[in-house]
Amino acid sequence: MEIVLDKISNTEALIKVSLKQDDYQPKVEEKIKEYSKKANIKGFRQGKVPRSLINKMYGKSILVDEVNHMLSHKVMDYIKENDIQILGEPLPNVEKAAEIDWDSQSEFDFEYSIGMANDFEVKLDNKVKIENFKIKVDDKVINETIDNLRKQFGTMTNPETSEEGDILYGELVTDDEDENKTAELDLTQVDKKQLKNFIGKKKDDTIEFDTAKTLKDESYRESFSGSKDSANIKFLVKNINRKVSAEVNQDLFDKTFGKDAVKSEEEFKKKIKEVVGKNYDQESENYLNYKIQDEFVEKTKMELPDNFLKRFIEISNKETISKEDIEKDYEHYANDLKWSLIKNKISKDNEIKIAHEDVILEAKNMIRQQFAASGFPADQLEGSLDSFVDNYLKGEDGNNYMKLHEKVYNDKVLEFIKSSITIKDKEVTPEEFNKKS
Repeated sequence: MEIVLDKISNTEALIKVSLKQDDYQPKVEEKIKEYSKKANIKGFRQGKVPRSLINKMYGKSILVDEVNHMLSHKVMDYIKENDIQILGEPLPNVEKAAEIDWDSQSEFDFEYSIGMANDFEVKLDNKVKIENFKIKVDDKVINETIDNLRKQFGTMTNPETSEEGDILYGELVTDDEDENKTAELDLTQVDKKQLKNFIGKKKDDTIEFDTAKTLKDESYRESFSGSKDSANIKFLVKNINRKVSAEVNQDLFDKTFGKDAVKSEEEFKKKIKEVVGKNYDQESENYLNYKIQDEFVEKTKMELPDNFLKRFIEISNKETISKEDIEKDYEHYANDLKWSLIKNKISKDNEIKIAHEDVILEAKNMIRQQFAASGFPADQLEGSLDSFVDNYLKGEDGNNYMKLHEKVYNDKVLEFIKSSITIKDKEVTPEEFNKKS
């Protein structure tokens, strides 16, 4: 057997394999011998079928199977032994393989296309500077959060006359009264210029309006009237619903954080600041991770085998992805691949390793958080924690373990990157953060 690498470019190559009869014939003979022992053919006792008959009946399929089996192993062994960093998987030259005459040939030539990333360097030092937006939890944020909680835990009332912010329950009046459709009209969705037509209304009042002028949000307009198109409709008010915000008292404290977790408005605000702050910190962390990825993908000079990768994606997903989809999404796919290669290089160059204990610890922390969120007492969990972890990591045929292993790996590499570059914190308001992110 002869295997050679024929480089087409820095990122693409052909692996050429030449097989002679001596390479595969021993395995073929061995398989024919096995068949002759196990075959159940009329007129012959089991184990006494002549090898010549087995060869005539099954020889070609055995030959094809053994050659393909040998090829797949030898090609991958060649790639490993020569430390070729391939992307995707080797793609066989199907046209060339189709020309083989398995009945008469004894020597075979095969080709496999492979894609590789070119050699690249990752600049990882304190000269790399990234801004980290820290969202500040000011009085405005705290007060807005309290207002939302008051609305969330408020009570529903049915006043006689409508006001701004109410929800009108009623019917869309049609010519055939039997087919009137019930609907709820949320006055917060009504255009400000049209709102006056909906204020001061009472039960059994009829309001006529143009849906396109009144309800600017197309999706809400469609859910309300059944169509995004403009239409003049009549709406018969049957009831007025108004949510009255809850008072800021112990009942609201208990509903928000659990019984007696906080006992004063001052503690309530402090707890809100703490919880909102943690949520904002997570948002900031996620965005910082995204910016780090974007920075390194953009600044790292790397060449990918684009044509090969597009072919690989098409062949691997021929039932679900079109060429048009591949072209449209390829840049995103390529950037994800570049980031994966960058992480792998950083990990290899700096000997970042993940131990089994790291995955166990991550699983324990995850399960603790899940139980804490459901209000389960922490002291009751610890005695059964190892059992929960074991069951989780074995779940999904081991995929849960692999997912957590990948998360721990990503976290470790990102932490190493953050310790090596310059990160400058900048305090921003939630509005400023939303604009930037």
